[in-house]
Amino acid sequence: MKCTNKICRKLSVLLTISLCTIYLAGCGAKEYTFAYDKNRNNSSFSIESHTKGKTLDTFASGLCVASGDITAGTDVDMSEATAAGLFDMDAGKVIYAKNIYEKLNPASLTKVLTALCALKYGNLEDVITASENVYISESGAVKIGLAAGDTMTLEQALHLLLLKSANDVGVMVAEHIGGSIEGFSTMMNDVANSLGATNSHFVNPHGLTDPEHYTTVYDLYLICNEAVKYDKFVEILNISEYTCVYHDQNGNEKNVNVSTSNAYIKGEAFAPDNITVVGGKTGTTSAAGNCLLLYSKDTSGHSYISVVLQSKDRTTMYQEMTDLLEEIVT
Repeated sequence: MKCTNKICRKLSVLLTISLCTIYLAGCGAKEYTFAYDKNRNNSSFSIESHTKGKTLDTFASGLCVASGDITAGTDVDMSEATAAGLFDMDAGKVIYAKNIYEKLNPASLTKVLTALCALKYGNLEDVITASENVYISESGAVKIGLAAGDTMTLEQALHLLLLKSANDVGVMVAEHIGGSIEGFSTMMNDVANSLGATNSHFVNPHGLTDPEHYTTVYDLYLICNEAVKYDKFVEILNISEYTCVYHDQNGNEKNVNVSTSNAYIKGEAFAPDNITVVGGKTGTTSAAGNCLLLYSKDTSGHSYISVVLQSKDRTTMYQEMTDLLEEIVT
């Protein structure tokens, strides 16, 4: 049979469809990568595979999904924040949503993903070494003052990264895990994408301002939802103060003591009586404003993730976050 261009195109399309059907139905693949559609409900995540009578879970199974803003019937005053969300992890329900799909600068909330990648691909007992890239000159950047050749364990570094929000430590962690900032950024994006956080793009491990570095409230929920599966991550978030000894290039001891930047853990901000703040991450830059992510539990032990992005100042941010937590009914 003569194969005209038109016939060949039709055969090619049919073959492609057939191969895709075989792949999804017969190969048992369990990981899918695609962009979510913020204008639809859970069905935008639904990919099912039937293999030998078994149905794989849809992508959104157990996740909170919203098609847009959810503010009606709430008493939340979020007039000063650009975006915010409250997610019931156990019920798979979005309790509150404002601009949760808007791409924004996350500042140091980035470090939640940095820690997730480190826990996923590193070993806590690894001894990691600072390069000359730990010298950060950006005004106002939080650092512990690392010098090239300084060494510490990955576990120590994660405490300093999440509690102190030390940007120089973030560089050291990234270079150890990913080989370079660029390599680690690729890893960050791959991990985020695998979780469905496809409206994000990360170019560094610390969140210092870059126009190509952004995420959303919803993507931060997805990332934190995965990070809290690691006991060490949750343990660190719940600590108010941490002291450790690391070493310089000559083996001399260097002492560092840090306190959490989370006002709820420090006892400077107060959650509603029915809510316990397990921990969280703060972030502040001139581009990102004041940002906060929390992991909390109610009196029944049910878990919640809440996020406020781009609030006007620290005091307002904590007021807004407490307003969110008050929407949890137990």
